Amino acid sequence: MTRSCPPLALLALTAGAFGIGVTEFVIMGLLLDVGADLHVSTSAAGLLISGYALGVVVGAPVLTVVTALWPRKQVLLALMAIFVVGNAACGLAPSYGLLMAARVLAALAHGTFFGVGSVVATRLVPPERKASAIAIMFTGLTVANILGVPMGTWLGQQAGWRATFWAVAIIGVVRLAVIALAVPADREAPEPADWRRDLRVLGQRPVLLGLATTVLGYAGVFAVFTYIAPLLIERSGFSAKAISPILLLFGGGLVLGNLVGGRFADRALVPTMFASLIGLLVVLVLLAPLLASKMGALVAVAALGFAAFATVAPLQMWVMSNAGGAGESLASSVNIAAFNLGNAIGAWAGGAALSAIGLGAITWVAAVFPLAAIGVALLATRDRTQEVFA
Repeated sequence: MTRSCPPLALLALTAGAFGIGVTEFVIMGLLLDVGADLHVSTSAAGLLISGYALGVVVGAPVLTVVTALWPRKQVLLALMAIFVVGNAACGLAPSYGLLMAARVLAALAHGTFFGVGSVVATRLVPPERKASAIAIMFTGLTVANILGVPMGTWLGQQAGWRATFWAVAIIGVVRLAVIALAVPADREAPEPADWRRDLRVLGQRPVLLGLATTVLGYAGVFAVFTYIAPLLIERSGFSAKAISPILLLFGGGLVLGNLVGGRFADRALVPTMFASLIGLLVVLVLLAPLLASKMGALVAVAALGFAAFATVAPLQMWVMSNAGGAGESLASSVNIAAFNLGNAIGAWAGGAALSAIGLGAITWVAAVFPLAAIGVALLATRDRTQEVFA
């Protein structure tokens, strides 16, 4: 393999991540259009987001186990094919129920793609650059938020929401071809599949604690981000039209935090994991005073994006390292599901705080989650230290 192959293969994985990121998030900007066309309420249309998250949570472990004997490149190609079919089905869906089913189908590829893709990415680089490789792949997801989602929303508003899903399906076909050409075939034959062994690895205490850290850390992010628009409007005094441009700061923070988190995790994984979680906790604690002014709010939005994705590569590598080689692919995929579970829990907790106390309580409730994540991570590292010196 030439020296240029690993970066090219990583770019192929990044391109696939971009397409998946667009299809996950673009529906947020098209809820009103979808609801009006299919004659359902906006809240019902919003369940299309929940349906996608459910597809990720279910699809990640199931497809990883089913494809355990397949070469990883073949798995990635099959997942992109599912992605294409699911988005094409979204474009064709004549009813709300069939659109929901198509969204779930497209989501099945999400967790396993990022899980298996993380493993493939770490195989393309030297050992000291594994976390950076994961971060590069996840850059596709962050760029999807900055460029893909606004462009997809604009296309849907101009040509109809179905056009957006057709465009994403076409993107998927291109990404499939790029992965086929750029990602090298496995050098080694897959180990014999043993789903019972993989589940035993998944059930080990260090892996479970790693997954719990991911869930809790990301719950804090989405407890706030789900309600960022009302926070910026009611607490900071921005107009509704200003929200989209402000969110570009969030997207820029995502990209930068993702790359920085990956780079430092390569140098010192455990310290970086703790530093990223502590940083997230500090940002969430400071959100309340920062949101009291417009300038402070702009700083807060960018800082939240940075802190949110600075945790991704360290948490992904932490779970993979706890699983070891035997259950690495399954643990990696399930950790992607853990991120999505954290999203759902955080959104629920933020909504509960809003209903029970008010908008001002959301940031404080959100801060509880990374604090709990730090506690769980401390427990996990203590266990590992005791094993070393036992």
